[in-house]
Amino acid sequence: MNTVPLAAARVFIVDDDAGVRDALGWLLRTRRLVSEPYDSADAFWAALQAWPDEPHDPACVLLDVRMPGLSGLALFERLLALPWFEALPVIFLSGHADVPTAVDAVKRGAFDFCEKPFSDNALVDRVEQALQRSHAVQQARRQRRELQDRVAGLTERERAVMQLVAAGLPNKLVADELQISVRTVEVHRAHVFEKMDVKSAVELVNRLRDL
Repeated sequence: MNTVPLAAARVFIVDDDAGVRDALGWLLRTRRLVSEPYDSADAFWAALQAWPDEPHDPACVLLDVRMPGLSGLALFERLLALPWFEALPVIFLSGHADVPTAVDAVKRGAFDFCEKPFSDNALVDRVEQALQRSHAVQQARRQRRELQDRVAGLTERERAVMQLVAAGLPNKLVADELQISVRTVEVHRAHVFEKMDVKSAVELVNRLRDL
């Protein structure tokens, strides 16, 4: 399991109650977690629009269900539509009356919900787990982009050889399929392995599964 770099992590607190924001900020500091408070869903959404890219450090959102203006649930709908939504787990903060709504949101992709008044330790434990999820998703996305770049760096012939090798064909059959010599297949195969940073056909297949 990868260690989450908590020093770089951010917890976005989106709640219209200043007392709740302050209490949560203090609580997170007791676990050495940095938070950023927002007094409305509108304010957080506006800040998010200014981000240059998806988050590259672990992050999560503590989101109140009910707020004036854009509600927490409406903000969640917008976040849900982002292509990197999973990299920013959402934990809803709900009053008793909002529990069914929060449960439904969890079924649709929210990380969890905590009912007010919440248990301090239980909430921060879930925050740390959400940050761990964020870190894992971001790493997987980086690895996939790197893999896509490696594939893009292959020549057309190398990609053709790679596909046949990954399908389990020996060099002789690859040569027959592409109507080239076995020696040429061996050269292309070596280039594919080098560019894809693998040492065997099995390792190549396993890497391609991540595409």
